[in-house]
Amino acid sequence: MVERFNDDFIETRRRALNKFLNRIADHPTLTFSEDFKVFLTAQAGELSSHKKQGPGLLSKVGQTVRAVALSMRGVRSRPEEFTEMNDFIETFSQKINLIDKISQRIYKEEREYFDEMKEYGPIHALWSESEEDLADMLGGVASCLDRCCQATERRLCGLSEALLPVVHEYVLYSEMLMGVMRRRDHIQAELESKAEALTYKKADTDLLTEEIGKLEDKVECANTALRADWERWKQNMRNDIKSAFADTAERNIHYYEQCLATWESFLTAQSDLYAKEPPEDKP
Repeated sequence: MVERFNDDFIETRRRALNKFLNRIADHPTLTFSEDFKVFLTAQAGELSSHKKQGPGLLSKVGQTVRAVALSMRGVRSRPEEFTEMNDFIETFSQKINLIDKISQRIYKEEREYFDEMKEYGPIHALWSESEEDLADMLGGVASCLDRCCQATERRLCGLSEALLPVVHEYVLYSEMLMGVMRRRDHIQAELESKAEALTYKKADTDLLTEEIGKLEDKVECANTALRADWERWKQNMRNDIKSAFADTAERNIHYYEQCLATWESFLTAQSDLYAKEPPEDKP
């Protein structure tokens, strides 16, 4: 509750919202959505009144109960292409959730390493004040530790800005996609239920036939929408994840090169000093 008012947290949410809006604007259908237009242009009061125009609580509860009942019944003849989509989403969800957990653990361990390393610089600087003969060397170690700390902090920022949000975004995407597939299956299950009822009922056949026709149209619309977005989504997903990991790899290489150069420079300087000392002063 406290952290959500933190400047860094607010900035992270701002970037995420900006990315989300850009995705909607880039979508060939959603960019023309009236809700999207209202969100971008409406004043605060207008936005609240627009939200109230949605379905009421009882309507939502009714839809949820019907969806649960249909999910218990299941779909009897899902087209093969949507079965393949569902399998892909389930596998992707398992893998991206695992990557998310590992990424979070790496970030946590790196943060703990950074917090610990921050203490070493001042310790060596303080130590140098009490060791006259080792003052230069200990001061050099303290300086190297400070520079490595700065590089580590930049690396942590890179993880929190470039990798973690992208991975977690696709965790949420996988949940959303499974929800989309469930809604598509619910429509087909309802169609199958009505078609089955029509074969056993002689009364109300006209009403059932009309409802079946509407459901057939809804199933076709859902199938068409999924087909239209599926390849587009997979391509965006591959590009985003590839870019995030490539950027992280480049940052890691740069980080280790910086740390290595820092310590190599220090060791070279110490070797030169040692070489210049008179033989009698050398241990």
